Amino acid sequence: MIKNKIYAVAATGAMALSLAACGSTAASSTSTNGSAAPIPTVKMMVGGIDKQIYLPYELAQQLGFYQKYGVKMELSTEQQGGVGAEDAMASGQVDMAGAWYVHTVDFQSKGKDVINLVQLSGAPGERIMCGTDSGVHSAADLKGKTVGVTDLGSGTDELTQFVASKAGITKSDYHTLAVGAGSTAIAAIQRKSADCVMTTQPTVGALESKNLAYPAIDLATAAGATKALGGDWPAAGLLANASWVKSHEDAAQKVVDALVATMHWIATHSAAEIADKLPASYVQNSTISKDQYVAGLTTDKDQFLPDGIMPAGGPKVIFAMEKGNGVDTSKVTIANTFTNKYAIAANKLEGLTTTTTPAGADG
Repeated sequence: MIKNKIYAVAATGAMALSLAACGSTAASSTSTNGSAAPIPTVKMMVGGIDKQIYLPYELAQQLGFYQKYGVKMELSTEQQGGVGAEDAMASGQVDMAGAWYVHTVDFQSKGKDVINLVQLSGAPGERIMCGTDSGVHSAADLKGKTVGVTDLGSGTDELTQFVASKAGITKSDYHTLAVGAGSTAIAAIQRKSADCVMTTQPTVGALESKNLAYPAIDLATAAGATKALGGDWPAAGLLANASWVKSHEDAAQKVVDALVATMHWIATHSAAEIADKLPASYVQNSTISKDQYVAGLTTDKDQFLPDGIMPAGGPKVIFAMEKGNGVDTSKVTIANTFTNKYAIAANKLEGLTTTTTPAGADG
């Protein structure tokens, strides 16, 4: 997914995470009756932890929800040009990945049993931002243009192909350039090495504030994604190897419990309140002011699902994109790529009623 400047965030919120040690370990704490209770430790890498589309993973840490629900969480983020979060998870370097649901289809098409345990968003949270003199105002206008994506073969690359194909544009009709995210994506527009870039907040706000680019195609809001992609496009989720989940059911459930509680918290709090809970460097830095961050989140906040349930119809849209992009999905079954059972249990634990119409898989 999106390659970005590394921030390694451990349970204390600031420890560097070493990938040398793999798998989950168990710490212990003393319960109210004096007995020692095991506390599972889980390692998760996120595909750009400071990006708005991935804010729930870190927000759960800042709210103390992982600890509240009985798990010690060690968070890290992708390095630009380094191993992707989903690849680190698939290879066992970390236990879980905060990444796009579409990767489950990619992995399963290659014989790797990766599953999505909870769905955090129903839209990609991306926008195709185009330079002020690019002349691009629709997917059809991408013909002959250079489009920047986070990396070649990344989720943004696949998504760009799908958006273009909806307008009858093939990958050979435009040029793809790996531009990363944040300052490197901004530089690509500024230097005119790319006509457009697919990116997220806070980079979107930075490009607009500098009058370098405008949003030509909206994939950040539910309405925009439905218009451009033909329906809900489940993006940010929680991915893990099915074998790891099977041997760590309790830890998996605890992590989902924490994330579902976080999604409910997001739904019941303002963008400003959310920003106040995140690390200061995420919401205000050299590319974005806090006011701009909050404004962007206010606009895009409805991408987040309040209950963690996979939206009905969403996986079919993903499968259609994968087939259109040439991925062999003949041996992949939709029902095997995700489960709602952990999210359903988490909502019951919270005494909440699910608000998302669930897709037809229960695990």
